[in-house]
Amino acid sequence: MAAKTFDKKGFRVLASCLTETGAKELQAATSDQLQTVLLDVRDSNSVKKAAAWIKAKVQSEGLWGLVNNAGIMGPTAPTDWLDIEHFREPIEVNLIGLINVTINMLPLIKLAKGRIVNVSSIGGRLAFCGGGYCPSKFGVEGFNDSLRRDMKAFGVKVSCIQPGLFKTPLTDLAKILKEKEVIWNRLPPDTKKQYGEEYFQKEAAKKEKFSKACLNTDISLVVECMEHALTSLHPRAHYVVGQDAKWFWTPLSRMPADVQDFLLLGNREKPAVSHRK
Repeated sequence: MAAKTFDKKGFRVLASCLTETGAKELQAATSDQLQTVLLDVRDSNSVKKAAAWIKAKVQSEGLWGLVNNAGIMGPTAPTDWLDIEHFREPIEVNLIGLINVTINMLPLIKLAKGRIVNVSSIGGRLAFCGGGYCPSKFGVEGFNDSLRRDMKAFGVKVSCIQPGLFKTPLTDLAKILKEKEVIWNRLPPDTKKQYGEEYFQKEAAKKEKFSKACLNTDISLVVECMEHALTSLHPRAHYVVGQDAKWFWTPLSRMPADVQDFLLLGNREKPAVSHRK
């Protein structure tokens, strides 16, 4: 959506796409000015090729704006259900990939004294689920802050967008629960016994109710923040987007741990052997 919006506003957009199909669909929906390049942020060679392609396009003018928006949720489940591979992919895409792309684009950004916009999440302020997603976003927050300070001397401005829960493929509850069910079905009998046979269904029902209460539908709010960060004379260091982020997640992230635990655990099903009161 961001690439289409910026293209309509007359920006010169160099858009990265994971697949050729995605690139063709984007080109069909935009002007001839928008150009696409294939990029898999998990692949260093792909990142280097994309950086070389962009360098050839912008030449001595440099690159004004970089928006790091690639992201996946990965499996979300209690930590004792997961193995290291469940953590690895979201961290590879959301954090390592973002850092790698930024490092490769930095010379072009510095040349233009441009802008970098990193899309994090409210999950980078408060860990609302188990799995690799929140650790990856906490990492993005740390990288963003250090990068912002490092680049001040070069006239480069760095912003971080912290969306709440928006209705996107990333937050597709049916997909999330399906992934979780696959993991549940593979758990050892002892672990299942600790949680109880009815745990998964009861937890899924609570997640569905909570999701309906929190989910934002207008993704254009995130794009508006991207535009402000790229074009404003004084871009903000952080953009908090979404009613849930502004009125629930961000205030909760500043509260004592006991308060956070009470509110978040209140929206989770208790395991059968729980000692939680």
